[in-house]
Amino acid sequence: MPIDPQIALGAALPSREFSWTPTDVQLYHLGLGAGARCTDPVELRYLDDSEPQVLPTFATVAPTLGETAAPRVSFPGVEIDLAKVVHGHQEVVVHKPIPAAGKAVSVGRISEVWDKGSNAVIVQEHTVTGADGEPLWTARSSIFAKGEGGFGGERGPSTKAELPDRAPDAELTTATLPQQALLYRLCGDRNPLHSDPEFAKAAGFPAPILHGLCTYGVVCKSLTDVLLDGDATRVAGFRAKFTGVLYPGETLRTKVWREADTLVAVVTAVDRDDAPVLGDVTLRIA
Repeated sequence: MPIDPQIALGAALPSREFSWTPTDVQLYHLGLGAGARCTDPVELRYLDDSEPQVLPTFATVAPTLGETAAPRVSFPGVEIDLAKVVHGHQEVVVHKPIPAAGKAVSVGRISEVWDKGSNAVIVQEHTVTGADGEPLWTARSSIFAKGEGGFGGERGPSTKAELPDRAPDAELTTATLPQQALLYRLCGDRNPLHSDPEFAKAAGFPAPILHGLCTYGVVCKSLTDVLLDGDATRVAGFRAKFTGVLYPGETLRTKVWREADTLVAVVTAVDRDDAPVLGDVTLRIA
């Protein structure tokens, strides 16, 4: 059985010690498209050689920087073919601004396992603590495993955030590069779905798709740049559901509403008649 919920639910994941440098932060930001405005002092804060400001979404790659092997979906009670898996949602909550360099320890667990009938959803939660013992961030994510349901578990919630019943307060368009996935994968995500045309076709896509976490970071950066004066320290948390795919080179459309200390948004692909890309997007302002 690929999923055994009695073993998986609540299972501890291996802890991981890791570190990062300003160069790692620069590479991550370049993977999101930073530097397009190459003489803008605000933009160049992402690429400073000694103290680059750090987008909170850097948390999604910090523990795996430098990895060159394709990831495996192998956890206690879970063993799934990578080609059957897509990202479900991602959330990062920062407890203080992420420093430009540091050392940390990540401790994780499988917090939820849902049986969606023919498919399955597995939710992980990771808590990251700095070398000084202070919490840095908490990351929650889910994976959607096609064809791996039917193991008799609970179905779980089916919730969808409601957008405000008014016109958006802002609408952003953000272009991506044709080579964006090939650059972003250097941050440690070598899933061939994003680089190998034959693997992508076998998984049901006409071409390699952009990493969902790349799109996630690109949107967080766009919201920060346009609506938070380019100040990454004002982002206290960022959450999104992966509702569709983006192909490298396509343009994102982000419709944004301000609600008190929160930005809510929906993201679509301009090139494909505004096909869904990200939903339930929430940026919490510090």
